[in-house]
Amino acid sequence: MPTSATRYDAGPFLPPGGGLDAYREAAAGCEGCPLFERATQTVFGSGDESARIVLVGEQPGDQEDRQGEPFVGPAGKLLHRALTDAGLGEEPAYVTNAVKHFKWAPDERGKRRIHKPPTLRETHACYPWLDAELRLVSPDVIVALGATAGRALLGPSFRVTKDRGTPLPLSPTATPAQPDAHPPVVATLHPSAVLRATDRDTVYAALVTDLRTAAALLSAAAAPRSAR
Repeated sequence: MPTSATRYDAGPFLPPGGGLDAYREAAAGCEGCPLFERATQTVFGSGDESARIVLVGEQPGDQEDRQGEPFVGPAGKLLHRALTDAGLGEEPAYVTNAVKHFKWAPDERGKRRIHKPPTLRETHACYPWLDAELRLVSPDVIVALGATAGRALLGPSFRVTKDRGTPLPLSPTATPAQPDAHPPVVATLHPSAVLRATDRDTVYAALVTDLRTAAALLSAAAAPRSAR
């Protein structure tokens, strides 16, 4: 049970350097907030270190926590379909979450693990891992999937209903250390919101529309990146 003395900061667990593999290995032992106590394992990001697009969700779900990979459950399957429909199906992507441990509570019968949204304090504690991923991948575009990812990348005033679908700059407090790594952020709905929606077709279409905005930004950035 966390106390007032509990430290919320993943920073001390980061490795002194290295690539994504070094950070993934170090993250496996992260105890930067109390969420590690109930999670099966750390779920670090997955994908190509040279990917031009990074997709950031909220946190691992039940299946991700069991398998150790992000977006492998129902929301992940829907996301991959939406990426294809948006013209990004062939584009290598790096996928990760703002929080790397599954936060959950048992249902009334104790048979199912029910997702609990992370607090702002837990999201802030985990941000050093996301910051490192963005610095190492150095994408052309970041997609924030849902409110938690949006606030982590765009600041506490972010609202999905107000800010989704428009390219926005990273929050000054969320900018990676690499000076030239300032990719635009396109915020959209989390795929799980589509699965929960009563009008699923309409909400899914909104997700695809926002992903098409990200696809257009990638196309515009293709020429400068190829000249690097």
